[in-house]
Amino acid sequence: MKSEFQSQYSTKVMEHFMNPQNVGQIEDPSGVGDVGNPTCGDIMRLFIKVEDGVITDAKFMTFGCGAAIATSSMVTEMVKGKTVEEALEISNRTVTEALGGLPKVKMHCSVLSEQALKSAINDYYERQDKPSPVNIPEDEHEQCDLYDSDEEE
Repeated sequence: MKSEFQSQYSTKVMEHFMNPQNVGQIEDPSGVGDVGNPTCGDIMRLFIKVEDGVITDAKFMTFGCGAAIATSSMVTEMVKGKTVEEALEISNRTVTEALGGLPKVKMHCSVLSEQALKSAINDYYERQDKPSPVNIPEDEHEQCDLYDSDEEE
């Protein structure tokens, strides 16, 4: 029998929360992205390894709720094998869809996973001394507030 907590989340979310994929750090990463907000309570660090323009590995460390862990796990699975340009097309919506949905109050977790990925890609470009196509909000509060506009569409 499902608990009230479990009934709010899809099977896929529960799988990634209970058995997160790609937890940890990458030695000598190509890029690292850090996002979070004390207001949300979620902090994510995402590592990527890029070889010949392709993300060959991705790992994460997340301090947060089950949805934050699940979205971090999912985004690392989604980026492996993609070019950096393809990875930039991953949005909070694609992460949420891959997980079978999230409760409205947890949509900010998918936004943070998207922002962590974009931050890691931005760091990758900076390490390559190349201009980054990534636009990252300067104010960390914007990262948690982004979901408000996305969820109403």
